[in-house]
Amino acid sequence: MSVLVHQVMFEQRIFWRSREAAVFIFIFPILLYVLLASVYSDEIDGVPSADLLLAGLFGYGAANTAFAGLAITLVGRREVGILKRLRGTPLPPATYLAAVLLSTLVVFALETVALLLLGALAFGASMPENVLGFAGAVVLGVACFAGMGVGAASLIRSAEGVSAVVNVVVLPMAFLSGSFGGRGEYPAVLQAIADVLPLTYFLEIVDGVYLEGSSLFAEPRALAIVAAWGVAGLAIALRWFGWLPRER
Repeated sequence: MSVLVHQVMFEQRIFWRSREAAVFIFIFPILLYVLLASVYSDEIDGVPSADLLLAGLFGYGAANTAFAGLAITLVGRREVGILKRLRGTPLPPATYLAAVLLSTLVVFALETVALLLLGALAFGASMPENVLGFAGAVVLGVACFAGMGVGAASLIRSAEGVSAVVNVVVLPMAFLSGSFGGRGEYPAVLQAIADVLPLTYFLEIVDGVYLEGSSLFAEPRALAIVAAWGVAGLAIALRWFGWLPRER
């Protein structure tokens, strides 16, 4: 346990010392919320815009932090040989990966608190109706998208291309899922695409616990789909994750 705690603290130091990571992963969702909440001043789909946008940015933040951030980190470390060198140390691989995942959870938890405070103080947004359910949703979001992030890192070969790949996935997914506002007016084809995306169902869960005070388990179908995407990512990682550089 002491090794795990030490490694989590090390991961946190590395993250906060990287200005690029702090801006892209931590600051960007907050900046998006400020911009969107400043534009939408009334209601969206019958819900105060500050609240609905905040719920949406929680979803986008989970995907951006756990999926994009983790994939970029692991691919970058693999291609410069850091993961290869770690395999030659006494640090167990499982402990290293657990520390990376826990550090990701810490980052997203801090980001969530920052979004809540910003929303309440600057835009009059509400606090979560179900605090415990909301906390559970935070953990669920990180677990799901982290599984997908590790799976993506297993498939992406290039450190130079990883940022482009994850952004091509995350930004359209966030738009289609309704992270940046309602999606009730989407054409049928876009609705059909949104209906298979994990972020769509994660936002259903977030909307329930944050906006309505529902239980975390009020939408079992959404929970099952979100969990299935995370498990699928882990299955890919178990098959193809590597510790050695792939670029030639």
